[in-house]
Amino acid sequence: MIDNCPNIAVVVPAERIRVTGCPVDRLSFKETVAELCRRIDSGIRTHVIFINAAKIVRYSKNPPFRTIINRADLLLADGVAVVWAARLLRRPLPGRVNGTDLMEEMVAVAAERGYRVFFLGATPEVIVQVVGEFHRRHPNLKVAGYRDGYFRDEEHETIIQEINRSGADLLLVGMSTPQKELWVDQNLNRLQVAVAQGVGGSFDVVAGVVSRAPRWMQYNGLEWFYRLLQEPRRMWRRYLETNSTFLWLVMRELLKSWKLHLAGDS
Repeated sequence: MIDNCPNIAVVVPAERIRVTGCPVDRLSFKETVAELCRRIDSGIRTHVIFINAAKIVRYSKNPPFRTIINRADLLLADGVAVVWAARLLRRPLPGRVNGTDLMEEMVAVAAERGYRVFFLGATPEVIVQVVGEFHRRHPNLKVAGYRDGYFRDEEHETIIQEINRSGADLLLVGMSTPQKELWVDQNLNRLQVAVAQGVGGSFDVVAGVVSRAPRWMQYNGLEWFYRLLQEPRRMWRRYLETNSTFLWLVMRELLKSWKLHLAGDS
């Protein structure tokens, strides 16, 4: 666990770069944890979004989603492909900030520092398992509340009131993309939490419903391939379209930069 989180007092704004047009904050994992602690301690309302290849593709094609990304407070490089692309485009990032790893780290930090955590998302069965597992790992964890992510539109107001009454400092939102980004973007100004962090399918990982790729595959950008092996019929078309589009976006930007470089030399 990060050991220097408690003494963050100075604000050091993260540099925001662009990878094929999509903004990403230049923060390491350790810097991200420290920044989230600072924001919780200061009560700074913060929407955290994790950027991977699929979100960069969606950013390029979907104007409403692009607006949500542009409005977010912290944009973290979740995918190894994003880190590689940034390096290739000569805008290097400090490294990957994986969403599941950051969720687990922030829960550990919350237990140590007394932050109250609200868990929102997944199925009723999974969310109960997640809370139980985190309590097992961190007996001092203050669970502000939890509920599953299968609710009707007319229940939004009730959920917001429930979160606000809970006194939560950190809200973890386990929904799929773009539902979680849209929900937080629409409701953050009415929520009284400091940090709302989208965690996608990370609740399923903690509950043991799905397994993560081995570490060597994570470090080498092969988590998508591991997922493909688990669900080939459902995932093959999505990955084929997303990965090929992402590669095309990176190559297009590379070609553009090469043309500018050659024009400058002529």
